[in-house]
Amino acid sequence: MKLNRHIFSFLVAGFIFSSCGNKQNQTPQGPPPATPVTIAEVRSTNAVYYDNFPGTVTALNEIKLTSQVSGYITDINFSDGQNVKKGQLLYKIDNQVYKANYEKSVADLQVQEANLVKAQKDAARYEELDKHDAIAKQQVDYANATLAATQKQVNAAKANVASLLSNVQFANIYAPFSGTIGISQVKKGTAVVAGQTVLNTISTNNPIAVDFTVDQKNIYRFSELEQKKDNVKDSVFTIAFGSEVYPYPGKIDFIDRAVDPQTGTIKVRLSFPNDKDMLKPGMNTNVRVKNTASKNATIIPHIAVNEQLGEFSVYVLGDSSIVHQQQIELGTAIGDSIIVKAGLNPGEKIVVQGIQNLHDGTVVKVSE
Repeated sequence: MKLNRHIFSFLVAGFIFSSCGNKQNQTPQGPPPATPVTIAEVRSTNAVYYDNFPGTVTALNEIKLTSQVSGYITDINFSDGQNVKKGQLLYKIDNQVYKANYEKSVADLQVQEANLVKAQKDAARYEELDKHDAIAKQQVDYANATLAATQKQVNAAKANVASLLSNVQFANIYAPFSGTIGISQVKKGTAVVAGQTVLNTISTNNPIAVDFTVDQKNIYRFSELEQKKDNVKDSVFTIAFGSEVYPYPGKIDFIDRAVDPQTGTIKVRLSFPNDKDMLKPGMNTNVRVKNTASKNATIIPHIAVNEQLGEFSVYVLGDSSIVHQQQIELGTAIGDSIIVKAGLNPGEKIVVQGIQNLHDGTVVKVSE
């Protein structure tokens, strides 16, 4: 028993000595090293940027060609995609039946006109006899009634001639205005039905229009832009296809008469020169409207912005090289920068690189 007590005391003494030795070997830990970051200064500028709207290229004047008479196509007098002039003959429809009906109606008119001449002479003769009481009054009345009826028949015959003549004329289809004609939907020998068969489409392409919609709250702004005469010179309205910007600016052609009550938007139409025929109806484009309203705007590099659950923040450099996280409200992006509507003041310094290693209160080592 005494031996066991001596062994136990020896072990406890060794443990205490070892612990003391370890404590003496430990070195005290200092504060964590500063996190290296790059900062930039919040600046103020007169920002010029573009508001973007989806738009569609459309012809200022476009019409689908249909026939007003039925028949077979006998001739096509253009090439697909050709620029045609107003009044140019495009299609011919077989008009033999229409022409025969017209000629018959002319002959019928001539017969009615001959009857009218006879009725006029009879009525005049009976009127003269009636002045001398040499004829019964009833015969005079009959002659006058026959004259009136014959006159109506002549008028009806003339109307029939005009109607059948229009059928003959409608068998030839002319360009209603100068423009570009599309691919023909019919070939020679195709039977067409009046008012139903679409023959082709013709449209004007220079100038050409771009339609887009804006929220009703922007009506006043666009109405002001519509009144300004220097919009084309200042390139206020441009369009882009991806990264390619169309080289010629446009102008407001008109603003629609009313707001769509279901969407709260209104249509705006721009017109653009299209001398080189680069724009085609139906193309989708991005309408760029220059905005110079942001004077003395607060602007920062976009890479400085953190986003979390739809909220945006930046790390602002404070005293003693300590950063704190600041909530901000963002505006429009301008290239690699972005406008800040609220939360920052010009002259403050924010972290633009090394953000991923920071949290509120981190000590940083700054390089600009």
